[in-house]
Amino acid sequence: MPGRENGTGRLQASRAAVGGKLRASKASRANDTFSFFSRLIFAVTLFVATVSGSESYAQSGPFAGMAGVWAGGGTVTLDDGSSERIRCRATYAVGAGGAGLNMSLLCASDSYRFDLTGNLISDRGVLSGTWGESSRGINGTLQGRGANGNFQLAANAGGFNANLSLTTRGNRQSVNITAQSGFRGASIALSRR
Repeated sequence: MPGRENGTGRLQASRAAVGGKLRASKASRANDTFSFFSRLIFAVTLFVATVSGSESYAQSGPFAGMAGVWAGGGTVTLDDGSSERIRCRATYAVGAGGAGLNMSLLCASDSYRFDLTGNLISDRGVLSGTWGESSRGINGTLQGRGANGNFQLAANAGGFNANLSLTTRGNRQSVNITAQSGFRGASIALSRR
């Protein structure tokens, strides 16, 4: 009966529409799958390009080339004038488009140890930030100038003053600290690990 078949067809279409499901052909489903994967590949490609671009941008600032772990040694000159060999490890994290630096410098000898941390920001070669030395509970400010791997800083904290010079060339770095009290200074040579 044609009327009955037509009514059954309408009933199935109505049920499919109410259930939110429309019948799709295999070609249509394949098209949808291809479209989904195309959008996914495009999104992944865009994400990778964005991350790569931001990493290369981060390498264009004054702290470019410093990120990573460095290790080496040198000497520390104590308040009484005696010197000791020290071993050091530095960790640098570069951010803010290459204009920000978080640093940690841990050095130890047979009888002496210091653990410096600092945060620096560069604004057209003018450096400012904070520093701390955890084993002695000292915190203070950093100010200075620098670019192209050469940085000159003054560290101040209520009664303690020190000058810090940091020079980076490729995978080699030298750190020189001169203080007015606590210890006289340190001369350290580091290489990237």
